[in-house]
Amino acid sequence: MSAGFRFRDYVPEESTEKGFDSLFKIFMQLVTITSGDVGEALSWLNELDKQYGLTDDGYGMGDFIEDLKKKGYIDEDPQEPGAFNITAKSEQNIRKSALEEIFGKLKKSGQGNHRTPHTGQGDEQSTDMREFRFGDSLDQISMTESIRNAQLNHGMEGDNFMLTEGDLEVRENEHKSQTSTVLMIDISHSMILYGEDRITPAKKVAMALAELVKQKYPKDFLDVIVFGNDAWQIEVKELPYLQVGPYHTNTVAGLELALDLLRKRKTPNKQIFMITDGKPTCLKESNGYYKNSFGLDRKVVNKTLNLAAAARRLKVPITTFMIASDPYLQQFVEEFTQVNQGKAYYSSLKGLGHLIFEDYKRNRRKSV
Repeated sequence: MSAGFRFRDYVPEESTEKGFDSLFKIFMQLVTITSGDVGEALSWLNELDKQYGLTDDGYGMGDFIEDLKKKGYIDEDPQEPGAFNITAKSEQNIRKSALEEIFGKLKKSGQGNHRTPHTGQGDEQSTDMREFRFGDSLDQISMTESIRNAQLNHGMEGDNFMLTEGDLEVRENEHKSQTSTVLMIDISHSMILYGEDRITPAKKVAMALAELVKQKYPKDFLDVIVFGNDAWQIEVKELPYLQVGPYHTNTVAGLELALDLLRKRKTPNKQIFMITDGKPTCLKESNGYYKNSFGLDRKVVNKTLNLAAAARRLKVPITTFMIASDPYLQQFVEEFTQVNQGKAYYSSLKGLGHLIFEDYKRNRRKSV
């Protein structure tokens, strides 16, 4: 009788995990969706608790709120008794969670197809050692030092040998090339229209990218700007609070600000990533705003294309991540990309993080 396999439907066991950790993961997601509104996030969490039984008699929602305060994730609003704000510790935790959620799911991909075939200097290992951190590759781990740490930390009992993450040491890389990146995020009203929340995934990608740069590429520069009727720069710590406004899409203002920021950076590699779901519809003029939301206005489009050409002359490639699938919008993006000689992706929200992270890693190895 030959051996074989028996297949049946997989029925996952109902999770019995309760307490602070399980609630905290959900709370962090809700705080991001509510743009840092702790009260609204807790209200949603209470509704989820009623529906799915997230708490029990041993650990209630009141216990969770007290633990949030004790652990330093929220504090009381001095101007509004009974209200809470998230702290800097929470802001950092949201960025780390976004990094793990997005970067942790990435798989190795093939070589990119940059139009410019130049390659930059590779990274070289230094003699500096440090503890293992999320995002480090396996080839960076120093096995000799890590095994020595395991022996010192856990000892040897017979044939048993224990090696934990805390024992791992990696050899630090010295990054020879630096990259300056400007990430542009569209905050026009369409980013929350049509029953789809597009701004939350965009925020998560921005926070994850910021945390990756901080941890793995500390010599790189990352600037984040938002654009609606106007464009302005925001700090990374402001990302959890980012909201869509009643704005049109002034892509020209966003590109002008991005290029101004990059002109100040003395790095060999410069690039712009633009996340948008719509066409440019707005310009700022001396007497106010010129707006046209109906179709592609040639006056707006031509000024946008002029900036794409200006970026090309400055050797600044623009990668557009279009999270909309309208054929006439794709035609505009194709024209914009051809003028700049950059790249364009027509991405779902689910694939957005993968594309941006892979492109960032490829582009920082290129020197033009």
